[in-house]
Amino acid sequence: MSELYVEHKGRVVNTNAQFKHVMAIALDLRFSHKNGIIRCIKSHEGNLAVKGYVDRSELHKIHGDSLEHFEIGECLNIKNEKEVIEKLIDKGGDFIGLEDPDIWVDDKTNLIHVYFTIPIKSPTKDKKTKIHLGHAVGKDFDSLEMTTPVLVDTGDMSAKEVSIAPENTKGFRYNLIESRDRQNDTTYSVIKVAIAKDMGEPWEYGDTVFHPKEHNITWIAGHASPGPLFPESFINIGVGKRLGVINGREVNRKLGTETKYGTFSVGLFIYDYESGKIDWVSPEPFIRDSESKIITFASQFVQTGKGEGILYAHVDDSFVRAYTLKAELLKSLLPI
Repeated sequence: MSELYVEHKGRVVNTNAQFKHVMAIALDLRFSHKNGIIRCIKSHEGNLAVKGYVDRSELHKIHGDSLEHFEIGECLNIKNEKEVIEKLIDKGGDFIGLEDPDIWVDDKTNLIHVYFTIPIKSPTKDKKTKIHLGHAVGKDFDSLEMTTPVLVDTGDMSAKEVSIAPENTKGFRYNLIESRDRQNDTTYSVIKVAIAKDMGEPWEYGDTVFHPKEHNITWIAGHASPGPLFPESFINIGVGKRLGVINGREVNRKLGTETKYGTFSVGLFIYDYESGKIDWVSPEPFIRDSESKIITFASQFVQTGKGEGILYAHVDDSFVRAYTLKAELLKSLLPI
């Protein structure tokens, strides 16, 4: 399906002696799209294709001279981080670093809100990981202060990979998050609504709006995660609706005592943000990177012109790639 997008050559972010693997780029779109945050892998244990691997991460600032080239800067220093996270860690728990940032700017205050995963491995024998959706706010990356997480892991529900929805006519947002559903010995990544009446205060868990097990779509049969929604100025699909990208993984496979992951790809979906419902998910993936062995995962979109923009995705949790998208080409894939 590469005729529907242009895969840029090379990597968007230059790695360095400290970090060989980077992922999950998020950009501050107020300043010519040249500043942002990226997740840097400090250490890796295990096999990326097998359940149980552990990445320890840091969030770092990045700066670019263009939308296709960024350099890694200093570690993101968030005031009050230690105090907030210590309250979340059970005795013997293992905090493995902030992950997967998303950025939203409040047009009314011009404050920047950063959301990120706070993963804490359990000290118990089952080694299950609690996954909270953290939050920090400030006027820029140098003045961020961490608050109470907007969503905390309840045991049954977790939260990560937020997709910020437009405010609806009722005055709040039906944001989307990746959560989980454990069924016997199988855990699915599902997409849930997160009801946000205030973007800086705790949110509420809403309904599950996409469960991989309930749909006969092979490429997203095991895990689903919401990606960025395209702005209406890029592609308009009707009042109260947005087209966006969705990340999906094939169903896990049991091989002896190991659980093997399937391939992660990027697809499209239509979201009704007025009612908090997913209307459609593409029956086939949209993007699989030419160098990907198992993962292509989209995290950021920047519109660059009328009906044109750049989508960023990380490949095999190792590097970030850019892809040029054109709205007219995407329309050919839609059921409308």
